[in-house]
Amino acid sequence: MIKKSLIFLFFNLTAFMVWGQNSTKKPNILFIVADDWSKHAGIFGDKVVRTPNIDRLGKNGLIFDQAFCSAASCSPSRASILTGKHPHQIAEGGNLWGSLPVNIPNFVSLIQASGGFVGSEQKGWGPGNFKIGGYQDNPAGKNFKNFEEFLGAKPKDKPFFFWFGSIDPHRDYVKGTGEQAGLDPQKVKVPGFLPDTDVVRKDILDYYFEVERFDSNVGKLIATLESKGELENTLIVITSDNGMPFPRAKATCYDSGTNIPLIMYWKGKIKSARSSELVSLIDLAPTMLDVMGIEKPADLPSKSLINLINGRPIAHRNAVFVERERHANVRKGNLGYPVRGIRTKEFLYLRNFEPNRFPAGDPQKWVAVGPYGDIDDSPSKQLIMSDSANYAFFFNRTLKKRGSEELYDLKNDPSQLHNL
Repeated sequence: MIKKSLIFLFFNLTAFMVWGQNSTKKPNILFIVADDWSKHAGIFGDKVVRTPNIDRLGKNGLIFDQAFCSAASCSPSRASILTGKHPHQIAEGGNLWGSLPVNIPNFVSLIQASGGFVGSEQKGWGPGNFKIGGYQDNPAGKNFKNFEEFLGAKPKDKPFFFWFGSIDPHRDYVKGTGEQAGLDPQKVKVPGFLPDTDVVRKDILDYYFEVERFDSNVGKLIATLESKGELENTLIVITSDNGMPFPRAKATCYDSGTNIPLIMYWKGKIKSARSSELVSLIDLAPTMLDVMGIEKPADLPSKSLINLINGRPIAHRNAVFVERERHANVRKGNLGYPVRGIRTKEFLYLRNFEPNRFPAGDPQKWVAVGPYGDIDDSPSKQLIMSDSANYAFFFNRTLKKRGSEELYDLKNDPSQLHNL
């Protein structure tokens, strides 16, 4: 017990020395999470999408190039972020449209219990029913109309945590908005897991249009912090719950679904750098608590990023773990497609526990979703489905049944298309 107390005291002193800078004012956290955003921004090398505000944070902050969500599905990914646990450890929180049990500690509730002022805007934890799990407000914090309303309600002496959950770039898209915004389809770099056609290029442009709208909102949040004089005392974290809403991306355990953006910015406190360390979004919960000087739950499988933030050259993880249970109701009997995966820097190994089922959902239509309903409807999906003869390579790897095991050599097969 004494040893545990000394360790907690050490981390609190470290946080004070690093973040305090001879000030007794407690830090704030602005957490910005996009909905279905892959690593598409200027700072990640994309030459088409225009993201000046995200680029500003990246150029002056810490970029994690090897960051992964634990599940490429909204609710379980967000539940894992909040609790610092893997989806299979959080009961009903491991599935889309489930609930999140209040008896499993989440870092936002712990910040609030320690005297912080917490709130959220737009999409917090969800979709699902948080009241069934025992929450009165969204687990990401009480919902406010906007950041300004939240700051106006905050007592002056309290540090804050604010969760901005954008609804962009989630589908549906208005077809043609990307081109109308001046984006050039010929300049798009189509990922290797999608067919390189005009249909797909324009679909990606419409996705880019919403990424740009997300970036615009990031700029407004930064401007609000600056106008309130809180920028220098606020850690800004920007990430996504999972990858882009395209075939063989979102709702899969491939990198296209799980390797997501993660940037941390704190003016004057975090140095500009890029990290190639493997990190998981479950690591955010203990990190947030360390920054706030709050004791972490003892049973967390996650690891704080505080050393990486402080620029200490240490190995964080040898591997990250990815998984899925059930995404949408897309199989008869509401069956899932359970997968467990291990991702190292060299390989991705996946274990498919029900290879007799279709990975993207049944070909028939069940309930309100169409065929292969784990993939959001889109021009790209329709192309692969309707012209499977010409695009058999993509049809087979996206929609057909898979074996019980998959292994990919990431150096020679970065798009993970050739199972060893």
